[in-house]
Amino acid sequence: MGIVVENVSKHFGSFHAVDQVSLQINSGSLVALLGPSGSGKSTLLRLIAGLEMPDSGKIFLTGKDATYQSVQERNIGFVFQHYALFKHLTVKQNISFGLEIRKAPQKKIKNKVEQLLDLVQLSGLGNRYPSQLSGGQRQRVALARALAVEPNVLLLDEPFGALDAKVRKDLRAWLRRLHDEVHVTTVFVTHDQEEAMEVSDEIVVMNKGKVEQVGTPAEIYDHPASAFVMSFIGPVNILPSSAKLFQSSGFDSNNPEVFIRPRDVIVEREPNGTTTSAIVHRIIHLGWEIQVELKLDDGQIFTAHLTRERFDELQLQPEERVYVKPKDTKSFPLYYSI
Repeated sequence: MGIVVENVSKHFGSFHAVDQVSLQINSGSLVALLGPSGSGKSTLLRLIAGLEMPDSGKIFLTGKDATYQSVQERNIGFVFQHYALFKHLTVKQNISFGLEIRKAPQKKIKNKVEQLLDLVQLSGLGNRYPSQLSGGQRQRVALARALAVEPNVLLLDEPFGALDAKVRKDLRAWLRRLHDEVHVTTVFVTHDQEEAMEVSDEIVVMNKGKVEQVGTPAEIYDHPASAFVMSFIGPVNILPSSAKLFQSSGFDSNNPEVFIRPRDVIVEREPNGTTTSAIVHRIIHLGWEIQVELKLDDGQIFTAHLTRERFDELQLQPEERVYVKPKDTKSFPLYYSI
């Protein structure tokens, strides 16, 4: 087993950063801790790393109780958002730093550094300094340094948060490929839903210090366990259950609000007995799909996502009248905002 967290809590004064969290992360998996700011994801990561001590509960790493072990005893590789590289050391010296501290043989250090430079696609740049590298390259150096000591667990705290969108997307794909090569148990913190969905084997959704749901990206998206999860993962319309859209389609709910993904809104040119009249309020071209804002006769505004082919077929224009119905909806006993 990779990581087991048992009923762990961490309070800062009256603030419950992590509240009775239990979690199991399989050895060799790549898991995302996902949630909004203040949800407890970074605190949980620091507890696993040993940078914080829990107020209660236990943490096991590779089957051993590590609750009160030091960072060094846990054999953790940790990568921060802002790299934390040594500016006065070269790329090679940064990568070898942990091995030098452990007094590894020089031949082993040299071979390991060359191997990691190749692994992180930085061969030929070993004699450069961090200031001579791009942000994406510096983050790869930080990952190589963390991997040099052959950690049992690799922890990444919003590793791509300081990078621009294009570099961040490229590094996400690279991290996934890297993990598939090294297979070290990896946990990374992010507030970016797309990042979590694209990279991880499993997602742990956190909110207000608690775990809302654990599952694969498909499970989290298609079968959200709560209103919070559905509202946080992917785009969603939240409408009152009394909205005309649901009355016309025959949908009935005892809960006050209904959740519907924009992709699950069907748009037609003609009514068919189960549709509701709406006006095209705004059209937004997103490249790979079209977002259409629709306004019902009762004033409710919601969005539909159409493929480019479907949009071209319908030939929609602003202020036109169309007819809509929900393909799939979900409702929950209680909704609370992010």
